[in-house]
Amino acid sequence: MPSLVTLLLYLFGGAALGSLMLLTGIPAAPLLGAILGSGLLSISGQLDAATWPVGTKTILGIGIGTVIGTAINRETLGELQLLWKPALIITFTLLVTGIFIALLISKFLGVEKIVAILGAAPGGTIGMTLVGSEFGVGAAVAALHAVRLTTVLLLIPAILQILDAGGNIDGPK
Repeated sequence: MPSLVTLLLYLFGGAALGSLMLLTGIPAAPLLGAILGSGLLSISGQLDAATWPVGTKTILGIGIGTVIGTAINRETLGELQLLWKPALIITFTLLVTGIFIALLISKFLGVEKIVAILGAAPGGTIGMTLVGSEFGVGAAVAALHAVRLTTVLLLIPAILQILDAGGNIDGPK
C-alpha cells in the first residue's frame, strides 16, 4: 500500500477515535483518542508502519509548541512569580525519581537504560520521542510515554473528582 494512503488511514483512525472521545468529557480526549485510534491500527498489523515525510515531526512539534506558547500571557508571567519555586521543586523531584525508577527498571526488568531513562523522563511524549530517535530508540520511548500519558489522562480527572468530593481541592475563585 502506498505510504501516503497508509498515512491517511492512520490520520483517519486517529481523527475518528479522537472525535468520538470528545463525547466522553475526559480532559484531552481528542489527544487520547488519536493516540488510541492510530495505535490500535498500528497494533492490528493490517497497515504498514507509518513513514512520515521528512520534517513532518518538526512541523508538528512547532505547531504544538505554538499552541502551548499562545497560552502564555502577562497573567501567566505574573503567576510565575509565585510558581517558580514549586516548578523547580516539582521538576527536580520528577527528574530524580524518574532516573531512580529508570535504573531500577533497567536492572530488574532488563529494559535498556536509555529507553528506561527517556521513558521515565517528565518531558512530553513528542520531546522525549524525538530525543529517543536521536539515540535510535524513539519507538520504545514513544510506547512508554503513550502508556504513561493514557494512564494519566484517564486517572487524574477521576482522582481530582474524588478529592473534590471531599472538599480537598481549591478550585478557581
